[in-house]
Amino acid sequence: QTHSFCKLSCPSFSSFTLGLARKSESVVCAVEVAGMASLALAFWVALLVWDWACLAPLLANGGIVLSKVDRRIDLTSHVVRVLASVKVENTGPTSVTEVLFAVPTSQVKSLSFLRAATSEGKGKNKASPVPLQMNPVEAQSPDGDATIYSIILNKPLGPGATAALDVFLIFTSVLKPFPAEISQSDVQLVLYHDSVYFLSPYPTKVQTTILKTPSSHIESYTKINPVKLSDSEIRYGPYENVPPLSYKPINVHFENNRPFVVVEEMEREIEISNWGNIYVTENYRLLHSGARHKGSFSRLDYQARPMASGVASFRHLLARLPARAHSVYYRDEIGNISTSHLRSDHKKTELELEPRYPLFGGWRTTFTIGYGVPLEDFLFQASDGRRYLKFPFGCPLNEVVVEKLIVKVVLPEGSKDPSAFVPFPVEQYQEVKYSYLDVIGRTVIVLTKKNVVQEHNVFFQVFFRFNMLAMLVEPLMLVTGFFLFFIACIAYAHFDFSISKSSASYQARLQREEILDAVQRLQNAMSIRLSVSEKLEASLRDLARTGDIQTCKSVRRSVDGSLKETAKELKNIHDALQLSPRSSQVLPKVEALIQKEREKQDKLIQKHTVTVESYERKLTSKEIDNRIAPHQQKLQALKQEVDELLQALDDF
Repeated sequence: QTHSFCKLSCPSFSSFTLGLARKSESVVCAVEVAGMASLALAFWVALLVWDWACLAPLLANGGIVLSKVDRRIDLTSHVVRVLASVKVENTGPTSVTEVLFAVPTSQVKSLSFLRAATSEGKGKNKASPVPLQMNPVEAQSPDGDATIYSIILNKPLGPGATAALDVFLIFTSVLKPFPAEISQSDVQLVLYHDSVYFLSPYPTKVQTTILKTPSSHIESYTKINPVKLSDSEIRYGPYENVPPLSYKPINVHFENNRPFVVVEEMEREIEISNWGNIYVTENYRLLHSGARHKGSFSRLDYQARPMASGVASFRHLLARLPARAHSVYYRDEIGNISTSHLRSDHKKTELELEPRYPLFGGWRTTFTIGYGVPLEDFLFQASDGRRYLKFPFGCPLNEVVVEKLIVKVVLPEGSKDPSAFVPFPVEQYQEVKYSYLDVIGRTVIVLTKKNVVQEHNVFFQVFFRFNMLAMLVEPLMLVTGFFLFFIACIAYAHFDFSISKSSASYQARLQREEILDAVQRLQNAMSIRLSVSEKLEASLRDLARTGDIQTCKSVRRSVDGSLKETAKELKNIHDALQLSPRSSQVLPKVEALIQKEREKQDKLIQKHTVTVESYERKLTSKEIDNRIAPHQQKLQALKQEVDELLQALDDF
């Protein structure tokens, strides 16, 4: 009687009762052999109660029937998208508020996205879809091959009423390359496994399944009549009166050369700056997850025959960035990658990326994308005074699966009460980051999600409180720092930091400064005497050219006074250095310089006197040259020695 009741209450219970009976019979037989009939009966009852508890969600909705199911499976990329249009009918005596939905347990790990919606009306009068809440149910199917989800209806479904539901599922990593390895010239074939029936805990009156492939090249497919192949579509059904949890496997082997782009890990850092910009940095570790490349790679064939060589590889990626993105860069560990093109308008910004090399199956690459966006486009003020960031969550690359996505939102220093709202489950925690001029560090909201697809690229919000006066902290720190630096420089230049003026180090420094001052005075005096010498030399050249003896004598009289004054200055410098106890290194050089300078000036005066006398006696040019030649030779030697001594003083 219990089995009959369960069959009437829930048709899906038939398979369960059969298994339960078998388990019970085997247990009872084993116990009877041991002579323990009472213990066997107690164990059978406990097992029955436990299975009833697991099946309770199914029994609660026993009056539901799926009058029509149309399922479309899109296999045109490496991401499988399934849209099931279900017409639900309540044949029971009471209203129901939820509908159960089953997913094969083998595909749950590959399930990336699940959404249900309902709409009323038909044709032009059909209303826009209304999203419905979906929750996993702890109980599984009796045989454990299906995972049950509960779809919460927006209003109760009365007896005899119907409702139209659209269930959208996205699976990743369900297309298996077959063969698993291909050469550069081969096309990529993949294998898809599924059931020809829509898996449901309810009976289905009529159902149809349509599979869409990227091309008409289909190697093979399972034939379960009625089935029809039309170009790149395979149509299974219609099948009528399908029992609950029916499963009949099908395999489709077809060509799919679309890029199997998988980002093994993507880390996005969104740094909020209150000074007008939001800076975004995205680090990618990318993999071609298609059939692995075997053999050698020929770049010549790849470029010469792009339609026949490497058709399963890819060399371009397209990233859709925010509309007013600026300062965009694309680089890797080596440096900037110049093979990129940026197109932007008032609605969107598209960045076309080209890796350094084409990617075949099993090949990897890493790169970084960075850009900035205006603060006012993504940061807003809430009604309760809080600020909130509204930014896309998913990956900006088209048709990409992200195995692990890490989003880090770096809030301004001084932010309080941070919280994040994401429209789907994610793992989140907080950490602290230190940047330039930070004192207490910046709060970082970290959001992590696995198995991310393009449909996850929706906006999420991060709320926080921020006092605008905190923006003055960093400018005041800079102003204070520079002010203290300049004060320290002024103090260092004007204050004497020596311990005592009578100390040996202080006295040594004073004596060295005196020596340096004396050397500087000596160099100035030598410069004056050098100009006097040049003036005398110039008067002799004018005499040889014009024969004006009086002018030459007047120049001689004018320079005599300068020579006498500089001679006194040199003597004073020499006397001062003799009195200094630390002038032992420089004094011999100064004495030698003064001595050689006097000899040079004396020899120049002698040359000048002999030349004037020769012109007064009206000697020939040859006779004049013979008379001044010895003086000229000695004068040149003395000039060389004086220059060397001056150079030695400069080095000191």
